[in-house]
Amino acid sequence: MHPFLSNSLSLTRRQLLGRSGAGLGLAALATLWGESRARANDPPPGAGALPGLPHFPPKVRRVIYLMQTGAPSHVDLFDYKPSLARRRGELLPPSVQMGQRLTTMTETQRQLILPGIAPFRRHGRSGAWMCDFLPHIATLADDVCIIKSMHTEAINHAPAVTLFLCGAEMPGRPSMGAWLSYGLGSLNQELPTFVVMTSQDRELSCGQIFYDYYWGAGFLPSRFQGVKLRSNGDPVLFLSNPDGMNREVRRGLLDDLGELNRMHHQEVGDPEILTRIAQYEMAYRMQASVPELTDISNEPRHILEMYGPDVQRRGSFAWNCLLARRMAERGVRFIHLMHAGWDQHNNLPTQLAVQCRDTDQPSAALVKDLRQRGLMDDTLVIWGGEFGRTVFVQGDFNQPRFGRDHHGRCFTIWMTGAGVKPGITYGETDEFCYNVVRDPVHVHDFQATVLHLLGIDHTRLTFRFQGRDYRLTDVAGEVVTEILV
Repeated sequence: MHPFLSNSLSLTRRQLLGRSGAGLGLAALATLWGESRARANDPPPGAGALPGLPHFPPKVRRVIYLMQTGAPSHVDLFDYKPSLARRRGELLPPSVQMGQRLTTMTETQRQLILPGIAPFRRHGRSGAWMCDFLPHIATLADDVCIIKSMHTEAINHAPAVTLFLCGAEMPGRPSMGAWLSYGLGSLNQELPTFVVMTSQDRELSCGQIFYDYYWGAGFLPSRFQGVKLRSNGDPVLFLSNPDGMNREVRRGLLDDLGELNRMHHQEVGDPEILTRIAQYEMAYRMQASVPELTDISNEPRHILEMYGPDVQRRGSFAWNCLLARRMAERGVRFIHLMHAGWDQHNNLPTQLAVQCRDTDQPSAALVKDLRQRGLMDDTLVIWGGEFGRTVFVQGDFNQPRFGRDHHGRCFTIWMTGAGVKPGITYGETDEFCYNVVRDPVHVHDFQATVLHLLGIDHTRLTFRFQGRDYRLTDVAGEVVTEILV
């Protein structure tokens, strides 16, 4: 009898299945194993990609996603409609609304038109319209691709963010960064493949919550989930050694613990044990790499000034943008910045300007900084929220406090970088900024396009779970080839 069959007679069902899946865990260990004394050399950068990936030559190696949660108002920032000024206070025609599902905050309110609250100007050779609240992003007019025809079915924040990042409104599926980590592997051995940073407006006016499933691995192995850098204390939990333990002691402890875990794996065959060993090794390497990453004291003064006065405040959006550039230099594949504060239901006149002041200069500085270092040649930068805001007012615009409700029928995002046509505006909305009238782009189309730039056919990057092959784009999505070089 074959030795495996003989030994398997004494295994439980869990152990037998675990040993059968050990190859996946071994691949994880081979990918992430770094300073371990069990190997003489680190695996090469890019190791760990699935066989056959990328499917075709990629234009992009890394993605920086500047997600503006709470939903920036396209009506006030990007989608200029001069005719709205003449319609101020008029009722939105029913033929425009077309029975759209509204939130309970405005479904019983009269839909009175509110034009953009700040002036617009044209910028660059492209002549792109942008609000005066975005003077720095406006300098990128000839570099960015502005998509005005985004649309989504989601009507509330958490489901809408989850749809954008995970491909479904219900939580439980892998996030975009986890899919890329799973499919494409790592570009470095000292930092995680997928890093997340969060920030919020200084007035704390937005009640949005950052749920950890936004950067979770879902049903993928847990090693593919995003690592969150914190703004207080250790950048990563438990990064520092406890009192009485130095790096040499930690190394010895991990070696001994790794040996015990390998013995346990030989006994039960659970691939998650190998994942645990690999995560311990990554944590050990991060003890040296993360403090160096987050120390911006060696940045030249002119670079700090480029990102704006808030860059020295740890955890600010500006600080996170500078760290995003430093991560890009060090080979982090998916860098996800989430900034809350755009949920402007009753504070639009004051908070819109504050949010733009906090995010405009750092966003533009990041793009310019990447470009001057040659990193934009293989980097994609994305800026946008989970939906837009209504053209009709929420509240009474004759009072000091008013705002706009959620709107998924149309909204604007922009992207720039490798493989994307610069200086173009794609898609068009009606004269009310309410419906898409040309070149619609659904959330799944956006996801398919991002994956395409990374050399991935979105229909072929799948994971079988509970009898079904899942993918980021669910069962839809078309690459928007018109915006690609």
